[in-house]
Amino acid sequence: MQLQLPEPSPDALAASRSLHQLIADDINRNSGWISFARYMELALYAPGLGYYSGGAAKLGKDGDFTTAPEITPLFGAALAHVAADLMAQTQPRILEFGAGTGQLAFDMLTEMQAMGFAVEQYAIVELSGELRARQQEKLRAFPQVVWLDRLPGSFSGVVLGNEVLDAMPVNLVVKTAGGWLERGVALGQNRQFVFRDQPCTAALARQIPDAETLPEGYVTEVHAQAEGFMLSLGTMFNQEAHAGGAAILIDYGFPAHEYYHPQRSQGTLMCHYRHHAHPDPFYLPGLQDITAHVDFTTMAQAAVDSGLEMMSYTGQAAFLLDAGIGDLLLRTPPDDAQRYLPQANALQRLVSPAEMGELFKVLVVGKGAALPDRFALHDRSHRL
Repeated sequence: MQLQLPEPSPDALAASRSLHQLIADDINRNSGWISFARYMELALYAPGLGYYSGGAAKLGKDGDFTTAPEITPLFGAALAHVAADLMAQTQPRILEFGAGTGQLAFDMLTEMQAMGFAVEQYAIVELSGELRARQQEKLRAFPQVVWLDRLPGSFSGVVLGNEVLDAMPVNLVVKTAGGWLERGVALGQNRQFVFRDQPCTAALARQIPDAETLPEGYVTEVHAQAEGFMLSLGTMFNQEAHAGGAAILIDYGFPAHEYYHPQRSQGTLMCHYRHHAHPDPFYLPGLQDITAHVDFTTMAQAAVDSGLEMMSYTGQAAFLLDAGIGDLLLRTPPDDAQRYLPQANALQRLVSPAEMGELFKVLVVGKGAALPDRFALHDRSHRL
């Protein structure tokens, strides 16, 4: 596949070639084949070279994509009010996994400061050195912010994950006449990466509903690592002496019956390079993001299996409106058009069904805490 995308700098191209060599060596060490999850893990997180662990800019006009906190501070302000409600029932601590530029943390802490709500600690688990440096600069006015290299063993408070699950490595599987195969990565001519299929365990395809009815040639993703992450949240909340907390996970995805629809026959894997979306995960490894939509049914089931409760599942638009984002917009007088219209347009991007409002979903799980009653109206947990 010949992609017409912006040319990388010589330094970036050299880094990508180094990562290509590292992955090729890993394939050779593993008898000529690695799972796609292993390829994705190295492409995104190999120390110093992976997309998230290297030095390339990822967000904003110089990066590859834009997230909701970068669009408007109203997003973080709305989440601040939800988090304050939940922390009032647990502990005044927040743990954000993958904090981007730090904009969400900045907006939430700014809003909570204005509310008079004291956050004891705002911890960030960040795997990207480049993003951690940007966060430290952005959040230097908030001494309660600390950085962690991994999830803590126990925690009480609010966990945030905005576009985190979609960046977790996925396995690929393909339906054949003889059953399901795992689609992994091998080396072709000139040591280029190619897909190669191998037999897989029945467990790998167990999360696919009605798997036996899907057509031959059907390719899709299995989210074993994200499922493990959800299980670890349950362990973390349950190990806390003052047990109680909630995780708010915002991402694009579907319930399993929509995710594994017969018409979605090539899966959801997508790559992002300099604001261009394309389907080739082997293009310039380390310089592009690789993502897959989230199977929210599996995420919710893993949370319940780990001892957590389903608190809410809904679209981003309904969640933000129930969180009061419309009222936050009206703090700027509508007759002040110069200030109001840009904020209203930004809010429209977050809640419009044609943009992020319906594609993005919000899953809330936890224990010892409850969302305000107003969130029950739009809850779609029964559709999982």
